[in-house]
Amino acid sequence: MIRFENVGLRYDMGPEVLRDLSFEVKRQSFQFLTGPSGAGKTSLLRMLFLALKPTRGLITVLGRDASTLARKDLPSIRRRIGVVFQDFRLLEHLTTYENVALPLRVRGKDEASYRQDVIDLIKWVGLGERLNASPVVLSGGEKQRAAIARALIDHVLRELRRGQAVEISVVGTRDAVVGWSEQQPENNVHVHVQDYLGREHEVHLAAPSNHQPRLLLPW
Repeated sequence: MIRFENVGLRYDMGPEVLRDLSFEVKRQSFQFLTGPSGAGKTSLLRMLFLALKPTRGLITVLGRDASTLARKDLPSIRRRIGVVFQDFRLLEHLTTYENVALPLRVRGKDEASYRQDVIDLIKWVGLGERLNASPVVLSGGEKQRAAIARALIDHVLRELRRGQAVEISVVGTRDAVVGWSEQQPENNVHVHVQDYLGREHEVHLAAPSNHQPRLLLPW
């Protein structure tokens, strides 16, 4: 589903930040990206969700060669990749509901067409009682779940309404994605995370999880 082949990256005329990077993330797998500060973890993740192009090599995301994607094709691909940033990036002047619904609002969708679905999704991640709360009063775990709900909003709403199994790609921190994926939803919708690349700063942070870490950037 995600493949890097001999990928290299440099900024301007500087030295290579990443060199000869090759790996594959298969469906229904969890992968931990670990390495010291400055190893290039953030740069790799930016390439993965198509915010940055490699200097050389081939990147395939969701079956598409990233180098051949036109600008107009990027939004549809990115909407299939949930990104949970380390600082969650919730807007403090908006409520939980407004933060989760923001991607739909920005695209000019009528609120009447999505309001109940957004509420259902927020309840599904366990924040039903925090619907109108500001991020300022949310705990760290609650902020994680709100960020995950926002990352899922594009791809999941229709499937949640139909009661179908959902297949997604999520990029985020280990605690956010693993912790959420192990919850038991109150309804009969079962979501499995197909692919996961989590950014961690120390190798030992990945060890407590039942999912085996993969050390990609050791230098």
